[in-house]
Amino acid sequence: MADIDARKEFDTGLALFKSGNILRALGHFEKAMAEHPTSLCASYYAYCMAKERGHVKKGIALCREALEMEPGTPVHYLNLARIHLLGHNTLDAITVLREGMQLAPDQEIKDLLDSTGVRKPPVVPSLPRDSFVNKYLGLLLSKLGLR
Repeated sequence: MADIDARKEFDTGLALFKSGNILRALGHFEKAMAEHPTSLCASYYAYCMAKERGHVKKGIALCREALEMEPGTPVHYLNLARIHLLGHNTLDAITVLREGMQLAPDQEIKDLLDSTGVRKPPVVPSLPRDSFVNKYLGLLLSKLGLR
């Protein structure tokens, strides 16, 4: 009986998640996790918790656990990358997305990887990326359309 209720809560949460109502989805995923936790539910719950409550570290840990249980599931990579992006950690997000594309190719992962983008090389390679010269020369060249 609890498995059926947990499945209904998960399905409702997933429908709300896909429609963009993350806050309401969080409540349903929370109930499903309390009744019958699964790695798929944990992955979605981790993202919702990070997005709505700001628990990025907890979300990353929970999503990594789900990923360890089911490494071939693309949604785990996608949710983990989304959590990294919430924590303003683009480099880790790109790493997770690339790993996901190798192990579990998926269109949503590809789309997020394309939209996240990759940084261009520094204008002056011999200087550090965050140097004043590289930063402002890159901005200037970009505004001029030369980069």
